[in-house]
Amino acid sequence: MSLSIDQLKAEALKLSPEERADLADWLWVSAMPRAEVEAAWDAEIARRIAEIDAGTAKLIPAEEVFAEIEEKLRKSDA
Repeated sequence: MSLSIDQLKAEALKLSPEERADLADWLWVSAMPRAEVEAAWDAEIARRIAEIDAGTAKLIPAEEVFAEIEEKLRKSDA
């Protein structure tokens, strides 16, 4: 007996965040060959570097990014 997609989703939500991330990565790779994923990331990295070099990227200090993430995590725990 195979599970429906809704049953699979419900079961996946029972996994830890790390296990869900691992499952998501595995599913993504199974749907898209690794070479295509790597090529897409290479293109994204090149695009972002070009934006930084051109001065069109909005750069945010790491401290601000981490503070924003911590604030969002605090709100989600409330």
